[in-house]
Amino acid sequence: MKRAYRDLWASVAVAAAIAVPLAAHGQSFTPVTDAMLENPAPGDWLMWRRTLDGWGYSPLDQIDRGNVVDLKMIWSRPMVSEGDNQGTPLVYDGVMYMANPNDLIEALNPLTGDQLWEYQRTLPEDLGIYIRFPGRSRNIAIYDDLIINASGDSHVFALDSVFGKLAWETRVLDYRINTSQRSSGPIIADGKVISGRNCYSEGGPEACVITAHDARTGEELWRTSTIPRPGEPGDETWGEVPFERRWHVGTWMVPSYDPDLGLVYIGTSVTSPAPKFMLGSNDNQYLYHNSTLALDVDTGAIVWYYQHIVDHWDLDHPFERMLIDTAVAPDPDEVAWINPNIQPGEMRRVITGIPGKTGVVYTLDRETGEFLWARPTVTQTVVADIDGVTGKVAVNPDMLFTAPGQQQLVCPSTNGGKNWPPGAYSPVTHVMYFPLQHLCMDLTVNEPDPTFSFLEEGGRQRSRYGFQSETRIAPGTDKIGVIEAVAVDTGRTVWRYEQRAGVLALMTTGGGLVFGGDANGRFRALDQATGAVLWEVNLGAPVDGHPVSFAVDGEQFIAVSTGASLVSSATNRLTPELKPGRGNALFVFGLP
Repeated sequence: MKRAYRDLWASVAVAAAIAVPLAAHGQSFTPVTDAMLENPAPGDWLMWRRTLDGWGYSPLDQIDRGNVVDLKMIWSRPMVSEGDNQGTPLVYDGVMYMANPNDLIEALNPLTGDQLWEYQRTLPEDLGIYIRFPGRSRNIAIYDDLIINASGDSHVFALDSVFGKLAWETRVLDYRINTSQRSSGPIIADGKVISGRNCYSEGGPEACVITAHDARTGEELWRTSTIPRPGEPGDETWGEVPFERRWHVGTWMVPSYDPDLGLVYIGTSVTSPAPKFMLGSNDNQYLYHNSTLALDVDTGAIVWYYQHIVDHWDLDHPFERMLIDTAVAPDPDEVAWINPNIQPGEMRRVITGIPGKTGVVYTLDRETGEFLWARPTVTQTVVADIDGVTGKVAVNPDMLFTAPGQQQLVCPSTNGGKNWPPGAYSPVTHVMYFPLQHLCMDLTVNEPDPTFSFLEEGGRQRSRYGFQSETRIAPGTDKIGVIEAVAVDTGRTVWRYEQRAGVLALMTTGGGLVFGGDANGRFRALDQATGAVLWEVNLGAPVDGHPVSFAVDGEQFIAVSTGASLVSSATNRLTPELKPGRGNALFVFGLP
């Protein structure tokens, strides 16, 4: 039926009031396949980090270190919907698709910014009573001739990419019963829509799921819980905590996927409450919180897991995982924790990056989950040691809580360290680039509440992490933002760039550049090799969107959006002399 729409395109375009170029969306439109997602054309940006391995890298090299100084704005456009914006444009077949907050999706002409179509999902009027941030959206997916997203009211849905009309929708959870939602959109792995939920604790353990749906029909294929049920492996790690009081092991961010191994990789968050004495014991693991999970793409079964830390402070580990084939030769002068069984220089298929707020780089074997090496970046006070052979993480005992009212200076803060703004990898330099923050927090534990009601009078939600915190800049510096370049094979710091404002999402290109924005509205290009700033522009508002690069008719462009997020708002409160504006807008840059 959808292909019949394409055949009828020329005759119904005027009646549908959609001025879409025939060359872009007419009979020549080519459905997106798994093979295209696994090896996208250089000029396309088909998913959150462009490729399933999570690199955030475009091979385009027309814009390079020599000419980036000439980069000019081609067009800008206010976004249709207001609210927190951390979106990622997709570009395919001469059309840009952009998710706005509040489940609004636009198709745009990437050369002019003109709108081709708009879809606004109708969300329930009472949604805000049950869901804390229903409008947040970070990414969408494309497959076949469909644009696919996860919704604020806990559905997955697909639009016909030609007309922007709803093709299918499937409910994942009842948001009134299991108050869980998407924090980010899906990826497509082997024809399946893979998405997680942020799993607010008032919904209980049934809300803590990762799901797979058939990308063409929306049929649910499997559902995996991140909290073990009684009798399942990992159940014993919760001690005497009843199943119905196991809360908030959420999968907030976007997975990665290795098609050769058939494994989907996704990270998880803290429990609620976070201080473990409130759950029963500081000695339990409480699986699978703050872990990397490797799931079988066909069944959703957990093939292996690695727990990064038993978390007492809301230092989640759900962020991007990069899949890289590399020699493994960690430098003991800079890498704190190394598996002694590594043969220096041996080739491994690794999963690496900074998965959590602690700012610690972890490198694992992505086939088995074997720990290979780890090292800190910014100041952290919670990881005391990691056993190189087993990979078991020892928590700093001085940072543990045993009773209400206790206080600690904890580093990093709940804003990171590292947070959702993703780092990027460049095969040009074989280096990873991470956006980090010099932040700590004064944390005070609350009195535990055995009645545990999550809805206050009037139906508004309140935090139940079990503590109150006040974020502050880490001791010894007045700078918040850090971009750190770390070699994939050795773990060495290649360079470090620091500034007063907080830094946000990064992207790398084949032209030897790192693009990224900050909380003060600056968008810039840095030299991958040295960290030198080569180009900068003031976009007027926090650059909370994810930068991408694409090509149309052989010309390379850079796109990014501004908006708001909890991360940029938190860092801006600490730099009152910086006064960026507000507003969600999309910008595209190119060479003259």
